Amino acid sequence: MQISNRNVVSFHYTLTDDQGNVIDSSEGREPLAYIHGEGHIVPGLEAALEGRQAGDQFKVDVAPEEGYGPRHAELIQVVPKAAFQGVEDLQPGMQFQGRNDQGTINVTVSKIEGDNVTVDGNHPLAGQTLHFAVEITNVREATEEELSHGHVHGEGGHHH
Repeated sequence: MQISNRNVVSFHYTLTDDQGNVIDSSEGREPLAYIHGEGHIVPGLEAALEGRQAGDQFKVDVAPEEGYGPRHAELIQVVPKAAFQGVEDLQPGMQFQGRNDQGTINVTVSKIEGDNVTVDGNHPLAGQTLHFAVEITNVREATEEELSHGHVHGEGGHHH
């Protein structure tokens, strides 16, 4: 069966950066399962999976525009350390939820200088080309229940 919309696709992957460092991998875990065409994975990877079938192995490079988007300078802000009251040991790399004009935003502390804390609302992989090595393990039709719930049930998916 070739991958198309409304299929449940299961695949193993290794994601690396431009230097070949592993960012994420399904190695040692269940394959990732998603419903194709629902926007649950980055668009560039989903497009590369279209039309393939179980057993296919391939590599694909996904540009930032088809991955987690470009970096936006306006999502980097300096805020007073006092905004983190109750946080014992504030360190770069810590993640928090904040609010902006569009609502809730996830931010990562990128730098601390005195009483100033720089936070970054960009996705950690924004602006990066994503290098995927993929092995498709299974392709099947999604059930009506999976389609109505918007996620995969069972192995590799959501368990109710």
